[in-house]
Amino acid sequence: MTARAATAGGRQGAGGRTPREVRLIGGLWKRSKLPVADAVGLRPTPDRVRETLFNWLGQSLDGWRCLDAYAGSGALGFEAASRGASEVTLLEREARLAHGLRAVRERLKADMVRIEPADALAWMARSAPACFELVFIDPPFEADTFVPAMRAAARVVVPGGFVYLEADRPFAAAAFEADELALYRHGRAGQVHYHLYQRREPGYTAPVVPSSRPL
Repeated sequence: MTARAATAGGRQGAGGRTPREVRLIGGLWKRSKLPVADAVGLRPTPDRVRETLFNWLGQSLDGWRCLDAYAGSGALGFEAASRGASEVTLLEREARLAHGLRAVRERLKADMVRIEPADALAWMARSAPACFELVFIDPPFEADTFVPAMRAAARVVVPGGFVYLEADRPFAAAAFEADELALYRHGRAGQVHYHLYQRREPGYTAPVVPSSRPL
């Protein structure tokens, strides 16, 4: 497996074992299966973490524009589409994984999903600002691109919108204050730390941040 493949989104799970498929857990395509390719570092977001995340966000994302910046298996992006998002962009620079995402889109007839074979940081840098209500940031842990990816996401998310970060360590509530992102919720599942940030609006007051129990 090439080094490039190891940088694809949705990386190896906390326990070191990658499932061969994941299921969507809500919405139009609930229980639909998504294949997980045999690729170094591929780590789809666990079902229980996705369930917690979408409980935080609310079960319906009707009309939202979403970006899955490190798509990999597409679990986060297709979950958003299943729950009513009007536009979902999946970024995946590994050609084989992007091909698999297109096959899933065709099978589900997910016309609201667009797949871009692109590097996440470069794509977000040239994107129009403030054009998504929700951005998923789940980069390869070994690349340690969490900070630049979050800063890029802060640029493309609308005021009041959300940025989800999945990482191998916790990030403090103040980590991205300079980027106008405030920590909204956070939790942990094994060695995976997941965070939901919200871009500040004028007159924003920081919330009291609850955390989930480790799963």
